[in-house]
Parts: sequence; structure tokens; C-alpha cells
Amino acid sequence: MNILLVEDEYLARAELSHLLKKDDRVTSIMEADSIQGALKVLLSQTVDIAFLDIHLTDESGMDLADMLKDIPNPPVVIFATAYDQYALEAFEKNARDYILKPFEEKRVMVALNKAVSQLESTSEKENEEDSLETIAVHTEDRIYIVKITAVAAVEATQGKTVLYTESEQYETRETLQHWEQKFIRYPFMRVHRSFIINLDKISEIEPWFNQTYQVTLQTGLKVPVSRSYIKAFREKVNL
Repeated sequence: MNILLVEDEYLARAELSHLLKKDDRVTSIMEADSIQGALKVLLSQTVDIAFLDIHLTDESGMDLADMLKDIPNPPVVIFATAYDQYALEAFEKNARDYILKPFEEKRVMVALNKAVSQLESTSEKENEEDSLETIAVHTEDRIYIVKITAVAAVEATQGKTVLYTESEQYETRETLQHWEQKFIRYPFMRVHRSFIINLDKISEIEPWFNQTYQVTLQTGLKVPVSRSYIKAFREKVNL
């Protein structure tokens, strides 16, 4: 879990960082003392939770909170300040919590747990939405609605394209290139000029001829990984 502390006082940053490092879930703590510095981190690194001070010399953490709404995958926001009169405004900006200086370990951990719960809830919702996403598979005489997560592989063979799921095979009108683009947001990969596979459906990887591999999918389908795709395949599956 990556955390960003936006605080212009060094001692306050150091104290909050010290308390957060006691939690094993925290893997990285980044720091910034201005809005510009914070945006530089946010646009170049993955930040899960941001602790924002309200008074940043001549700037306001409230303004930064507004800016976060416009960046992809914004972090969960917790305000950490010496002033209690801004709490209502902070929650109106969708802050997860509001903690006061001087920081108390117990209170910091309560805020951290709230943020983690929100992250987990968001992740579960996204996974649920992904699992429900479907595609329309056009065959010769009808259209089938298929869950993307059920697709194991797509093969181009003898002038046709076959889509393999856990229980069915569909001979489709679309090209392999069409499916490659369709699955670009999902864990699919081209491993051969004739095959795209779902990496989550791999059950076995076997060394094959000429330093290549043969992949067995959970459906039992065996798929060759050609030399052209070996390097990218190894990186994807951490071989």
C-alpha cells in the first residue's frame, strides 16, 4: 500500500510517517511539501492513500483535494491538520477521515483502517463488474452472450476463428485481431500467430521445442507459445 504525505512541516511529516510505518500493510511512504510536489508524485506513482494538510504555506490542501478528482485512480483522502473547523468542508470533498495534530497513534490507525476498507470495497466492486462484463459472439446463425472471464482462448484456424470457453466452442465471424483489441483491458495475450489466450486460465506450462513452450489451459486445450512471443510471455507470467 503506497501512501503520500502532503505536509509543509518536516516534523509533522516525520511523526506521521513514523506512526504509519508501524503498520505492515504500508509498503511505501512518499512525501511532498506543496501542491506541485504532490501532483508530481501522483502523476508518476501509484498512490493508494493521501494524507493532506490543509495549510500548505500559501496553498490549501482543500484545493489539492479538488484536483485529485480529475486524475485517474485518485487516492483515498485523509486530512491531517491542526485545525478542526474545516472538518465539514473536508467531508464534503469526500475525505475518508479527518485527524488532528498532534497525531495519536490509535487515531491514525483508525483513519488508516477506514481508508483500507474503502480501497478493498472499491477493488471488490471493480472485480465484480469485470466478472459480469460480457461480449457478443456472432456465429453463422445466431449471437451468443458470453462472459469475458469464461473465455479461455481464441484460435484462428483454416480460415475461421474459434472462441473457446470453459464449456463451449464458438466459430465466430470476427478476426483474431478483432478479439485481440476486444480483450486489451483483460489478462489476454497473443502467444502465437494463431492464438490468443487468457493468462488466468493457464494450468500448466511445459518447455517445448527450440526454447519455446506449450501451455495447457484449464479447459484442456494445449497452445504453443511461438518464439516471437517468448520474451513477452515470460515477463507476463514471471518465468
